[in-house]
Amino acid sequence: MEFLPLFHKLQGRWVLVVGGGEVALRKARLLADAGATLRVVALDAVGELEQLVRTTGGELQLRGYQAADLDKVVLVIAATDDSALNAQVSADAQAQGIPVNVVDAPQLCSVIFPAIVDRSPLVVAVSSGGDAPVLARLVRAKIETWLPATYGHLAGLAGRFRHRVKALLPNVQQRRVFWEEVFQGQIAERMFAGKQQEAEQLLESKLAGNAERNVGEVYLVGAGPGDPDLLTFRALRLMQQADVVLYDRLVAPAIIELCRRDAERIYVGKQRSEHAVPQDQINQRLVDLAKEGKCVLRLKGGDPFIFGRGGEEIEELASHGIPFQVVPGITAASGCAAYSGIPLTHRDYAQSVRFVTGHLKDGTTNLPWNDLVAPGQTLVFYMGLVGLPSICQQLIAHGRSAETPAALIQQGTTQNQRVFTGTLETLPQLVAEHEVKAPTLVIVGEVVSLRDKLAWFEGAQSQL
Repeated sequence: MEFLPLFHKLQGRWVLVVGGGEVALRKARLLADAGATLRVVALDAVGELEQLVRTTGGELQLRGYQAADLDKVVLVIAATDDSALNAQVSADAQAQGIPVNVVDAPQLCSVIFPAIVDRSPLVVAVSSGGDAPVLARLVRAKIETWLPATYGHLAGLAGRFRHRVKALLPNVQQRRVFWEEVFQGQIAERMFAGKQQEAEQLLESKLAGNAERNVGEVYLVGAGPGDPDLLTFRALRLMQQADVVLYDRLVAPAIIELCRRDAERIYVGKQRSEHAVPQDQINQRLVDLAKEGKCVLRLKGGDPFIFGRGGEEIEELASHGIPFQVVPGITAASGCAAYSGIPLTHRDYAQSVRFVTGHLKDGTTNLPWNDLVAPGQTLVFYMGLVGLPSICQQLIAHGRSAETPAALIQQGTTQNQRVFTGTLETLPQLVAEHEVKAPTLVIVGEVVSLRDKLAWFEGAQSQL
């Protein structure tokens, strides 16, 4: 290990920055965020740097560097474009035992700046020892994806209760177990959901010995249209901590594999006229599992609030007083259209978009056809494969041109995506000539004509 990672307390302490350009400004911003008082020495300084110095109560010296500038400082940054000057600053600082960083010259540094993930008071630093700063930034970006911003709030909560927990649990092992339960359980989830007061009440109850886990929680999570990369950060985090997973037919296997390995998995898939588990039984099962104290993940394809019956499920949970969270997902219309190169709206073709279910609760396609043939709109039919001939016939019968472009997308956003394009008149026959399997999505409107120009996903696949 070439560098020992340390965190430097700079609040109210002097830091010298030699240089007045954009590079010096970037370093100065970080120092100011850490509470340092800035002493900037430069022949000239950008305006924002001057303002930053004033804000921190520091001092700006518009002149050349002098060794006396090191007086009373605890850290030195050399950020000029004069390599000889940078070397002199480094030598002077190290001669006095003052930590020094020379930008883009690791051989002159006694300390280096890491890539920082700031979830104050929780801070993560990543360093390559100056050898590969871009790689360090990429690693930081990966950490950013799975460390929610609210982790800082959770760390703050722990800080407020730290001394009380230490007094109650003098044994180090006891405290470790206590905090592991806090950081991985319902208290943490309340903080992540922005319910700080509830989190503090649960923590108070836990300290008082009254934190029996009588009721769990349900996470209603949208899994998106199929590509695992389209999951939200929050969805992935909840998937990793649920005790039991209820998933439907539209959730891609690759997404299910991202759930916690030891979680119980229950298939409750539905397809037209064939329900593995009726909806009312799914609702009751969510209630029963939560009452057993489990964290329950209800994983739904697309978005749970767009033809996903998510509203029915949380309505049942609410009636039983079961805590729940809802995590939106990218709905099939948005995801599949984007991966097919079909914009849902376009200034020249469509000024609105309408989402329509391909069949109703009674299995019919009894839809407001007169509204659906209005000009300047794109229609997106969910669950429209079986009813495709009827949908096309009804739109034509109610005034939509038979030449209106139309597309059917099969297994959109996945490696199995196929897109069939035609018109309202030709699309049903085109689909009938191929073996097409659900899930599918039907898009009707002039925007479909743009696919030939804008399709990108199939080309990307062919290059894999």
